[in-house]
Amino acid sequence: QVQLVESGGGLVQAGGSLRLSCVASGRTFSTSVLGWFRQAPGKEREFVAVISWSGGITYYIDSVKGRFTISRDNAKNTVYLQMNIVKPEDTAVYYCAARPPGYRGTSYLSHEYAYWGQGTQVTVSS
Repeated sequence: QVQLVESGGGLVQAGGSLRLSCVASGRTFSTSVLGWFRQAPGKEREFVAVISWSGGITYYIDSVKGRFTISRDNAKNTVYLQMNIVKPEDTAVYYCAARPPGYRGTSYLSHEYAYWGQGTQVTVSS
């Protein structure tokens, strides 16, 4: 079983930066593909970014490319989402998620993730 706890959300002005963190429990962190998703009010949850086991492979939704960076520290069981040049449309609840340990695919599909955090609110003011 993997438990995920996000932190780092808050209120930020457009153009500013924020770093989200997600700490995972369990010994299988290093063999879990990790992703960040978000859900804005009235919208469906959408994929934001994903990172492979080693951190060598990352993918992003087009709207955040060049602004957001996903990274992981397997020694600390933590995955990060550095958010730069944030925009009002980035406002959402952000969730980290983990695929089942042992799966290598860097998926953007939420149903392929077995474990989810409780979410952290990010609000970008204009």
